[in-house]
Amino acid sequence: MGIIKFFDKLEDKIRHKLSRYAVVYALIVGFAVVLFWDGVERFVGGFDFFTPEISIIISVVILLLTGTMVSFFIGNETIISGLKTERRIDQKTETDIRAEEEKI
Repeated sequence: MGIIKFFDKLEDKIRHKLSRYAVVYALIVGFAVVLFWDGVERFVGGFDFFTPEISIIISVVILLLTGTMVSFFIGNETIISGLKTERRIDQKTETDIRAEEEKI
């Protein structure tokens, strides 16, 4: 458990420092994401079993079972506004937008 706590605190410190430099933070994260998915693609590409069709089926099943399919592709804000029957931003009037800004 100690190693998890160590990396949790380390992550907090790094994130706090990088948040002051948004562009550098975005570049580092973007680079890491590309490297991660490149590694996944190379790993899965080594198996003949993973045809495009099988990959789609497996990924959709995993995303649905973990509850991330809808929230990732649609977004939580869209779902919540739909449940509240709120209007989309392009349907709101200037008065509606100002009223929301005042609440914030």
